[in-house]
Amino acid sequence: MTDRCLADWLDLIQTRHPREIELGLDRLSEVWQRYKSSRSQDTKVATPKIITVAGTNGKGSCIASMQAVLLEHGYSVGALTSPHFLVYNERICISGVPVSDRQITSAFECIEAIREDTSLTYFEFNTLAALIIFDQCALDIILLEVGLGGRLDATNIVDCDVAVLTSIDLDHQQWLGETRSEIAREKLGIARCGRPLIIGEQDYPVGFEQLVRDSKACPLWLGRDFTCCLEGATFSVNLATTADAADLATVEDLNTEGLLPINKTLALQALLGAGCALDANKCRSALAAVTLTGRRQQLRYKGISVILDVAHNPAAAVVLAEHLAAQEGNKIAVASVLDDKDWTSMVALLSPVFDNWKIAELKGISRAANGQSLLKLLYNAGVDGALSDSIEQAFLSAVSEASGDDTIVVFGSFHTVAAVLGLMLTGVSSE
Repeated sequence: MTDRCLADWLDLIQTRHPREIELGLDRLSEVWQRYKSSRSQDTKVATPKIITVAGTNGKGSCIASMQAVLLEHGYSVGALTSPHFLVYNERICISGVPVSDRQITSAFECIEAIREDTSLTYFEFNTLAALIIFDQCALDIILLEVGLGGRLDATNIVDCDVAVLTSIDLDHQQWLGETRSEIAREKLGIARCGRPLIIGEQDYPVGFEQLVRDSKACPLWLGRDFTCCLEGATFSVNLATTADAADLATVEDLNTEGLLPINKTLALQALLGAGCALDANKCRSALAAVTLTGRRQQLRYKGISVILDVAHNPAAAVVLAEHLAAQEGNKIAVASVLDDKDWTSMVALLSPVFDNWKIAELKGISRAANGQSLLKLLYNAGVDGALSDSIEQAFLSAVSEASGDDTIVVFGSFHTVAAVLGLMLTGVSSE
């Protein structure tokens, strides 16, 4: 036992492992098995269903949608997501509420006591802590968001009852592969033989269907086995209620506002795949109210409309551009990215919808893209932009220049949104 507070623990686990990212399950599985062997068998009240979500984009929205629906139906839910925006506790939630510092530090102490000489990354500590906390609660369902890839991600040390693959696009190529097919193979690593695999991607990369067959999972394909039909401000879904899609359940008049309809649809199909009994009215109510920080989140700051969106790759930029194109008035970009992101493509996709760009280098982030390099790429693309000393200063500069009809859009990274969100905390009001 130690007397470390959560901040001290986070400082320790963030710097102790030699690499920030180290994919692989051997080290983590060994510690997890030690935990399971050491715990009292009677601590388990029931065995919860586990739903694991992988994908280039849409993972957090899918989990938020599932959590909202489950809570509306009275299920007890544990959710692991990443990264956090303001406080670390956001990553581990029980029934929609971040767990306490003491619950996390207690889990960290447990890990420290059993890990022996096994070195773990920050994310691996986070994943183990969540699994330990969930193990000590009487939960009906556990929702796990894959951090990177799938096959070798820390969340894959447990077997899920349902796997969800939201989308497949180019991102994190240095770890996952240079092609969409290679990336798909990594993400499909969460699928389990004979268990449901919910597939949201509809533009399949080469060889994808064979990769799905190789997984020996029971796939349910968006557009084939279940559907999402947009109808103006609402949408309806037809869901497969059995593994062979023999029966369909229809939910109509779902709200298109907030999170994307496709991610809400995947959430409902995944819950049916896990055997949850769902009521259409409760689903409609839950999904109408569900929101998620940094996903097309609309706020006001000093009378100016602000949109926060964590879009950080070209695929997400396409979706953001479509959303912004439908909005009136001038739009000011406040943006920064990590150095492994395709900034050139993002600028090309988003430049038609922005009238002005404010950028900065992310401070205190080892993987931050160089500010001058970001500015140079803007100029090479024929886009006017200004470089500030920090994202906060870039945002304040945008606010000072904006008029009442303008919209400031903050995007490019979770770090970018977190910096601005922290600045906006005082006196902010939702629209």
